[in-house]
Amino acid sequence: MAELYSGPIIDAHHHFWQPGRNFHPWLSGTETIPFRYGDYSAIKGDYLPEHYFADAAGHDVVQTVYVEAEWDPRDPLGETRYIHQLASRHGVPNAVVAQAWLDAEDVGELLAAQAAFERVRSVRHKPGGPARPEEVGRQRTLMSDERWRRGYAELQRHGLHFDLQTPWWNLDEACRLARDFPAIQLILNHTGLPSDRSAAGLAAWRAALARLAQWPNVALKISGLGLAGQPWRAEDNAWIVREAIAIFGPERAMFASNFPVDRLCGSFDTIFGGFKRLVSGLPAVHQRQLFYDTAQRLYRPLAEGRALSVPAA
Repeated sequence: MAELYSGPIIDAHHHFWQPGRNFHPWLSGTETIPFRYGDYSAIKGDYLPEHYFADAAGHDVVQTVYVEAEWDPRDPLGETRYIHQLASRHGVPNAVVAQAWLDAEDVGELLAAQAAFERVRSVRHKPGGPARPEEVGRQRTLMSDERWRRGYAELQRHGLHFDLQTPWWNLDEACRLARDFPAIQLILNHTGLPSDRSAAGLAAWRAALARLAQWPNVALKISGLGLAGQPWRAEDNAWIVREAIAIFGPERAMFASNFPVDRLCGSFDTIFGGFKRLVSGLPAVHQRQLFYDTAQRLYRPLAEGRALSVPAA
C-alpha cells in the first residue's frame, strides 16, 4: 500500500539572501534579467532562515544545502563568509555550494579559500553556451574550454564537488567532463531543466539524461520543475520525476526545493507534498534515499549547533 514519506528531509538546494544589504546583480535594484519563470520581482526581498522555515512548515526539514545565488562576482568569498555567519546564528545551512569562477586567473587560490570554510562541499559556475537545442554545434559551453577545464581539475585537489546547472541539450559536454575527471563528483541541478514539455522535447531530455547517468560520478537533483505562468502540479511533473529516478536510481538522486525561486511556481508544501505523493509507491528505503540519504552522503552536512570556523577576510 502506498504510504507518504514522513521521515527527515535534507533540502539539497535552496538560497538565502538580503539584496538590500548584499549585492546580487540580478536581485538588487529594480532591473530584471530574462528568467525561465518570467517575472521574478516577487522574490527580490529578503529571504532568511525564518522565512524558509515558515515556508517549510509541516515537513521535517532537518538540514539544508545552500547554493550560491549569483552574489557579486567580484567577491565570491564574501558570500561564503556571509552564509557561514548566518549558519552560526541559525544552525542552517548545513552545507554550502560556493561560487567559483573556474576560468579565473586565481582559481587555485579561490578554491583553496572556499574549501577552508567547513561547510563548503561543492562549487558552481554556470557554463553558459547554447540557449536552445538548435544552437548545439554552433557554440559550446565553458565545459569545453581548456582554461575552464584546468580550473575544474583543481576541484579534486581540494576535495570539492561540482554543481552543474545547464539545460539538457548541453549534457553531452557534461558527459565528457564526467568521463575525463572521474574522481570529481558532478551533481546536475534542476533535473536538467526539462522546460520543453512536448513529446519530442521530453524524449530528447530523457535520452540526454540517460547518457549522462552512465557515468557513476554523476548525481541528480530533482528540482526546478516549474513552468512560466503555470502553477506547480504533481501531475504535470509525474513522468519527469519518475523517469529521472528510474535513470539515476534513488541512490544518485535527491529532492530539493530551490526556494525561494520555485516559490514563483508553488508553495513548499505543494512541491514537497507533490514529491511525496509521486514516490509513495516506492519502497520506504528508496524514499528515504531521495529525501535524505543521497544528500547526506554527497554533501556531508554539518550537524546543527556545531561551532563554526569562519576564515578571516
